[in-house]
Amino acid sequence: MKEQKISDFRSDTVTLPTAAMRRAMAEAEVGDDVYGEDPTINRLQEEAAALFGREAALFVPSGTMANQIAIKHFTRPGDEIILEASSHPQLFEGGGMALISGVQSRNLKGEYGVMNEDEILSSIHPEGDIHNPRTSLVILENTHNMGGGTVLGIDYVSRVADAVHGRGIPVYMDGARIFNAATASGIPVSRYAACVDMISCCLSKGLGAPVGSLLVGDAEAIQNCLRIRKPLGGCMRQAGILAAAGLIALHEGPSCLENDHVRAKILAKGLSKLPYLDVDPDRVESNIIMARITRPGADQIGAEMKKSGILVHALFGHTLRFVTHRDLDDHDVDRALATVKRVAEEVLS
Repeated sequence: MKEQKISDFRSDTVTLPTAAMRRAMAEAEVGDDVYGEDPTINRLQEEAAALFGREAALFVPSGTMANQIAIKHFTRPGDEIILEASSHPQLFEGGGMALISGVQSRNLKGEYGVMNEDEILSSIHPEGDIHNPRTSLVILENTHNMGGGTVLGIDYVSRVADAVHGRGIPVYMDGARIFNAATASGIPVSRYAACVDMISCCLSKGLGAPVGSLLVGDAEAIQNCLRIRKPLGGCMRQAGILAAAGLIALHEGPSCLENDHVRAKILAKGLSKLPYLDVDPDRVESNIIMARITRPGADQIGAEMKKSGILVHALFGHTLRFVTHRDLDDHDVDRALATVKRVAEEVLS
């Protein structure tokens, strides 16, 4: 019996390492990174810092760890940070900001993940006000996952950062998909990095590496992040075998993202024509499509699609998230459209 083909649209985290990555991992020169002696990790960090136009970078196991290290670096217990209500640190990191840093969050509801600039400024507590927590950090997410892959434009980022810096508060960018933002906007990652105090990027999403993220910023800040990484369990010894794949991802991965964006737009246009689905193709700016179901049933639709080999992420009972990536092709998009059309009609009609 022929094995059923799986088309996995759940996330770009499901990408598999390429043959070039596997070769690089097998041949990687390694050392003990806790002593700073892994040459492949050192090279990855140096090349990432140069690419982003900053002084230093730090390799960490995951995007969640990168975000939590950054929050810990910029805050002290009892502080408050400002971030978008559906941002990754708020929804998908297990309460890490409270558990690890002892801070609370001021959640601002943005339009497709983009916070209002005036609302950000009005949410900053006055310095010296003993009744309110100290506002110590503003976080921007680019692209914004739950906003449907929304790209924060460089003009917006620059304005927000300048205004927040004018109040004496740092800005951190959760740039897990910053290369998607750069591809969509035509703005290099170095320009985004120049606006903020620290930025992250994920190597294991659209760029295709099996593991790893980077924090990038000033040398002194990254040195402190190294200290924070230690008690969080992020020191991985001979992890050059992972960094080797990260180097391939950093060099070759960004060139693949444009195809992902094109396929996402095609998929969104097809979904917008189907009954029971609410999709605005004009809002699809990168590789994420949020398809809202006009009546409850997203979980059931997702389960039925899985039976046909199409994996999607059902969210909140009313939304299907599709994410395009390098391991999907035009045929996968066609299969997804045909399957969701059939299944949605069966489940909801």
